[in-house]
Amino acid sequence: MGKRVELVFDFVSPNAYLVWWPLREVCDRHEAELAVIPAFLGGMHKLTGNAPPMIRDADVKGKNAYAMLEMNRFIAKHGLTKWRMHPQFPFNSILLQRMLFAADQDGRAVQFAQGLLPAIWEEGLDIASPEAIGAALTAAGFDAADLFARAQTDEVKQGLVASTDAVVARGAFGIPTMWVKVDNGPDEMFFGKERLGQIEDLLAAG
Repeated sequence: MGKRVELVFDFVSPNAYLVWWPLREVCDRHEAELAVIPAFLGGMHKLTGNAPPMIRDADVKGKNAYAMLEMNRFIAKHGLTKWRMHPQFPFNSILLQRMLFAADQDGRAVQFAQGLLPAIWEEGLDIASPEAIGAALTAAGFDAADLFARAQTDEVKQGLVASTDAVVARGAFGIPTMWVKVDNGPDEMFFGKERLGQIEDLLAAG
C-alpha cells in the first residue's frame, strides 16, 4: 500500500497554509502520497465543542501571545515569509470548501488547495468577491464556472457535510489534523503543525 498522509483541510485556517509546504516536503522526502480531506472547520467546532484559539484562550494570560511567538518561529524555520494574516480573517470559507470538495471528486483536491493557498494567504484574495475567486481559480488551471455551479448542488453541499462528520467521527477536532498510514499499519493521528517531526519519524521508519 505504501505511505500516505491525509490532511484535514479548510482554507480559513492559517495553519492549513503554514503546514502545507513543509508537509509536502516531508511527503516528497519519504515518497508518501498526500491526500486532502475537505472539511468545514466551523462545522467541526460545532460538533466537537472546540473554538478558535484566539477565542478559546482569550482569558488565559499570555497564552495567545505565546502561540504567536511559536507561529513566528515556525514561519522563520520554514521560510514562509510570504504569509500574511488575511484582512478578512476569520472569513466564511463554505463556498471555497464546497468547491474543494467538487475538485476532490475530480481527483484534484491537492492541486486545488495548492493553487488557491498563495492567493488567499499571501495576496489577500477578496473572499467576498466571486470575480476575484473566479480569476484565482482560472489562474490555477480550473474551470471556475463549473466549480461555482457544482458548489450549489445538493450533492456537493451534503458531501461536504458528510466529509466533515466523518473526520470528527475519526477523532479530528481542528486543523491541521493528519492521519499517517505506513504500508498496512494502522492510521496514526497527529494534530498540529508542530507534529511534522513525529510524522517524518514515522514515515522514515516505515
